[in-house]
Amino acid sequence: MRLLIAFSLWIILIVFQEQMSCFSLSIPASPGYYQDGDFVIGGLFSLRVMIRRFISKFSFKDAFYLSEFLYAHLTKHYQHILAMVFATEKINKDPNILFNMSLGFYLFNVDYLEMKAMESSMALISGESPPIPNYSCRPEKTDKLVAVIGGISTGISTQISRVLSLYNIPQISYAPFDQSLGTRVQLQSPYQFPVYTTALYQGIIQLLLYFTWVWVALVVPDDMRGEFFLRDITEEIKNQGICVAFAEKVPEFPAKDTVNRKRFMERFSLTRVIIAFGDTYSLLSFVDMIIHYGTFHNVWITTSDWDFTTFPFHQHKSHIISVRGLSFSVRMDQVPGFKDFLRDVQPRKYPHDIFIQDVWSILFECPYLYWQKVREPSKCEPNGSLSTRPLHVWDMNTSPYSSKVHAAVYAIAQALHEELSLRMAGDSLDKSVLRAPLPWKLHPFLQKGRFGRSTNEENVGNKEVSATKFDILNYHSLPSSTKSQVKVGEFVFESHTVQLFSLDEKLITWGKYDKEIPFSVCSQSCPLGYRKTPVEGKPFCCFDCLPCADGEVANETDMDQCIKCPEDQYPNKQKNYCLPKITTYLSHGDTLGAVLGSVAISLSIFSAMILGLFIHYRDTPIVRANNRNLSYLLLVSLMLCFFCSLIFIGQTRTVTCVLRQMIFGVVFSVTISAILAKTFIVVVAFNAIKPGSRLQMWMVIRLSYAIVCCGSIIQVCICAVWLGTYPPFPDVDMHSEFGQIILWCNEGSTFAFYFVLGYLSFLSSLSLLIAFLARRLPDSFNEAKTITFSMLVFCSVWISFVPTYLSSKGKTMVAVEIVSILVSSSILLLCIFLPKCYVILLRSGGHSRKKFFK
Repeated sequence: MRLLIAFSLWIILIVFQEQMSCFSLSIPASPGYYQDGDFVIGGLFSLRVMIRRFISKFSFKDAFYLSEFLYAHLTKHYQHILAMVFATEKINKDPNILFNMSLGFYLFNVDYLEMKAMESSMALISGESPPIPNYSCRPEKTDKLVAVIGGISTGISTQISRVLSLYNIPQISYAPFDQSLGTRVQLQSPYQFPVYTTALYQGIIQLLLYFTWVWVALVVPDDMRGEFFLRDITEEIKNQGICVAFAEKVPEFPAKDTVNRKRFMERFSLTRVIIAFGDTYSLLSFVDMIIHYGTFHNVWITTSDWDFTTFPFHQHKSHIISVRGLSFSVRMDQVPGFKDFLRDVQPRKYPHDIFIQDVWSILFECPYLYWQKVREPSKCEPNGSLSTRPLHVWDMNTSPYSSKVHAAVYAIAQALHEELSLRMAGDSLDKSVLRAPLPWKLHPFLQKGRFGRSTNEENVGNKEVSATKFDILNYHSLPSSTKSQVKVGEFVFESHTVQLFSLDEKLITWGKYDKEIPFSVCSQSCPLGYRKTPVEGKPFCCFDCLPCADGEVANETDMDQCIKCPEDQYPNKQKNYCLPKITTYLSHGDTLGAVLGSVAISLSIFSAMILGLFIHYRDTPIVRANNRNLSYLLLVSLMLCFFCSLIFIGQTRTVTCVLRQMIFGVVFSVTISAILAKTFIVVVAFNAIKPGSRLQMWMVIRLSYAIVCCGSIIQVCICAVWLGTYPPFPDVDMHSEFGQIILWCNEGSTFAFYFVLGYLSFLSSLSLLIAFLARRLPDSFNEAKTITFSMLVFCSVWISFVPTYLSSKGKTMVAVEIVSILVSSSILLLCIFLPKCYVILLRSGGHSRKKFFK
C-alpha cells in the first residue's frame, strides 16, 4: 500500500514538474504566428538578417537575440508567409480536399540564424517558445503537426532537419536545391524542389553566345553549391569557346581585413560580364562590397534566387543604384488570385499576425516609437496597399520562393487527402478516424510528388523534365524613379539538340553607362587577313593577331588558322579573299614576244639573203673554198634555227611542246656538224695539197658529208629516245609568279633535255678545238680563224645559258632559250659569212659588183 501511495505521489510530482517547467520557460522570446486547425503545418521563414554574424554556445535564452545587433529587414520575404496564408485559406474553403476539415499553421521567423532555426523547430514540437526538449507543453498544437515548410538557405534547412528527422516529421525546403544537403543531415534529408541545372547552364551559354561575350567572371557563394556550380558550368562554357576570367568565392560575411580592395576593383573593372550564382542571403555581403566600391557598371547574369534589387544595408541608396543585368527565372504557373490577395492585405485584416506590424512599419515608413522604454507603433497609413511600394522593398509579382511555399502547402494537403482517403475507405461514416495522422505516415504520399531528396546515391536535382522553360528578365529604372523587372526573352530546353532561345534586344536597357550592347572580350577580334595565336600563360580567349602567310587568307574574324587559296587563285593585298590567277604565256601579243619574233624573222630573211648571194656567186673562189654545198647547208640550217625560235612563242600545245625541243636539237646539230665538217675540210685540204699526199679532194668532200650525216643522225636518235620515253608536254606553273598561272612546256625528261644540250656542247667543243689548231694554216681562204672566234662565242652563250635558264621562271625561261638560240645563231652567221659577203661585194671586180647590185 505504501509503495502504491509513493508511486502515485511520484507520478503526480513528475506531472507537476512538467507543467511547472512549461510554465516557467514559456517566455515568448521567439513568438510565432499560430492559426488553429484540425491539421497544422509548421513554417520557418527568414524576414531579417544581421549585418554581422556572431558565435555563441548553444542556448535558448533571449540574451542571444538582443537589440544591440543591427538587423536589416528583408521585407520582400514577407510574401513567403503570405503565400502560406493564402494557400491555407484556399484549401479551407474547399471542403473536398480535407473532407470538411481545416488546415492551420504555426509560423516562426528564424531570421538567418541557424541556432534560431533549431530553437523554432523544437518549439513546433513542444508547442511553446522557448521550447522544452522532449516535452509537449501544448498537446493541442503538437498533436496536430503534420509537416514543416522551411528554410530558405542550406544551413537553416540542415539545422531544421536535424531536429525534425528525430521525430520523422516531413520537411519541405523551399531553398535552392543543394545536392550536398543529404550529406549534412544524419537521418532524413528534407524534401527539395528540383532544379534543372543543365537547362540553366545551356540558357546562360546561349545568352553569352548571342551577345558574343567570351570573357566572363563567375561569382559563387563559398559553399558546396558554389563548388558544384563552378565545376559544372566551367566545363560547359569552355566547350563553347568561352573563357572564365576569374572565379570569386564569396563568404557570407567576411572580415573587413580579408578583402583586398585593389584586387577586388581591378578584377571587376576589367571584366564586363559577371555570372552570379547564389541566393539573396549568400550574396548580401557581396552586394555590400560592390555598392561600396561602385562596381555596379558590370553586366550581371543571375538566377531568380538572387534578387539584386534588394539592398537591405543600403536602402537609402537604392534610388541611385543602376543595376544592369539579365536574370533567368524558371517559369512557374502563376498562382491564381494571389496578386489580388496581396492588394487586400492590411494589418487590421490579420490582427493575430505578429509579423505584419514590423513589415508594415518599414514599408510605409512609420517606425515604432519608444515611450518610457515601451515600443509602440506609430500611426501608419490606414488604407495602405502593398501595390504602391517600390520594387526594392516589395514586389507584387509572385516570387519563385512564394510559388514554392504555395506548392508545398498544396502538396501537404494532397498527401493528407490521400492518407485520409485510405483511412476512410473502410468505414466512411466513422468520422473519428479523421484525426491528424502521425507525421511520418505522409512520407509515402510526398515521395510520389514533384519533390526529391539529395542523397549519396542519387542526385535528383539533375533529373530533367521533358521541357524546362526560363523567362529572361531585365531590370528597368523607370522615369518615375521606380524600378521594375521586364521580361525580354525566354529559353526552352528539351534536350541538348532541341533548344529554343529568343530575345528582344529593344526591350533591354543597359543602364546609364552603356547605350549599346557592351563588349566582353579578353582580346580584340582579329580582323580579316589575320589569324589568332595564343598568348603563353593566358586562357585561349586571350590571343595576339598575326597576318596570314603568303598564299593564305582569313575571310572571317578571329580565325584560328588561315585558309590556303586554291592553286588557281591568289590572295589580295589585304589577304581577306582569293582572286583568280591570270593565265599567262609568252605570246605574240606581248612586247617581249613580238620583239623576239621580229628579230627571228629578220635574221631568217637576212640568212636567206646571204644564201641568195652565195648562190649567185657560187663560182667565185671564196664561195667554192671549203665546199660551197656545206655553206649552203649551213645557211639553211641557220635559217631554220631562227625559224625554230618562233615555235617557242605562243600558247603551249602538245605538238609545239614536242617539236620545239626536237627541232631545236636536230637543226642545231646539223649546224654544228656542218661547221665541224668545214673545219675538217680546212685541215684535211691543207694536207691534201702537199706534195706526195695520197688524199684526194673528192675523198675529203665525201668525208665531210659523212661528218654532217653522222653528227645529225646521233642527235636524231637521242631525240627519238627522248620522244619515246618521256616526251615534253604542256604544263602549268601556278607558283613561280604571284597571281599568275604560267602555261609552259614541261621538258618531261630533264636528263634527255640536258643530254641534247650536252651533245651539242660536244660538237661545239670539238669544232672549236679543231678550228683553233688550224687557225694558222697558210691558206688564202682559211675559215679556221672565223670559225674559232664564232665557236668561242657560241660556246660562251650556251655556257651562260644553263645557269640563267635554271634561275628563270615562267615566260623569262622561254625568252632566255629564244635569246640564246638567236644570239648563238647570229654569231655563227655573222662571224662565218659576213667576212665572205664583204669580200664578195666590196673586193671583187667592179663589173661583178655592178652586175650584182643591178
